[in-house]
Amino acid sequence: MSTSKNNGIQSLNTGINIIEVIKEEGRPLKFSEIQELTGITKSNLYKYLHTLTDLKMLYRNKTDGAYTLGSKLIEYGMAAIGQEDLIARISPYLRELNQKCQCTTLFASWTQDGPIVAKISSERKGLNIGAQIGTSLPLSSSSGKVFYTFLHPDITKDWAETNLEDLTTEEKNLLHQEKQFILDHEIAFAEEPLVPSVSSAAVPLFNYKKDLIGVLTIVGFKDYVPTQLDQPTSLEIIRIGKQISSSFGHEV
Repeated sequence: MSTSKNNGIQSLNTGINIIEVIKEEGRPLKFSEIQELTGITKSNLYKYLHTLTDLKMLYRNKTDGAYTLGSKLIEYGMAAIGQEDLIARISPYLRELNQKCQCTTLFASWTQDGPIVAKISSERKGLNIGAQIGTSLPLSSSSGKVFYTFLHPDITKDWAETNLEDLTTEEKNLLHQEKQFILDHEIAFAEEPLVPSVSSAAVPLFNYKKDLIGVLTIVGFKDYVPTQLDQPTSLEIIRIGKQISSSFGHEV
């Protein structure tokens, strides 16, 4: 077993680097692309990819042979942020909302690097919302707005400052006004920055201490996603959001 100069295990570093390259690219990569990006010899890269796939750290698409991050990494990630039981409890509500509103439904969770998509439910396989499990969500998304509104500023500080740098003064003023609306009505709306013509609406999920445990979001084409508080779909997502919060002891 080889070791690096700093007494680390070189082969482990190499394997992690392969995973990091695929994560940073944010898309499925073929063998030749990974080889070019990592500089690993073809014979060694084959062994690493075979091992990482066998361990479910990576997933190889049987149709085109491209590699993506595997289910085991998602499992580790959810365990790391303590969300496994939470995801299991919320999943039935995601499916229910997905069937009722005919939009993709998401559960977003907070991490040290900002909010990410932790669970997706979608019956409409053809709808590409531009997100997958593990996707980072910007402040301008409806989910991002909810986290920005209900989490303590000390928690969101670095993420918020980075996102606010990309906004104009007018956009920042509008966001400030919208934040009060979200506080009052516990729902946020947005035209999604990830994909043109796609909109979203999101509601906060609380526990018995009224700590924010995550965000419930619907995403779909503009004609299917509400933009006003009194629309039927808005009322439905609010209702289901309150049901979820109630199951965690929050008094509605």
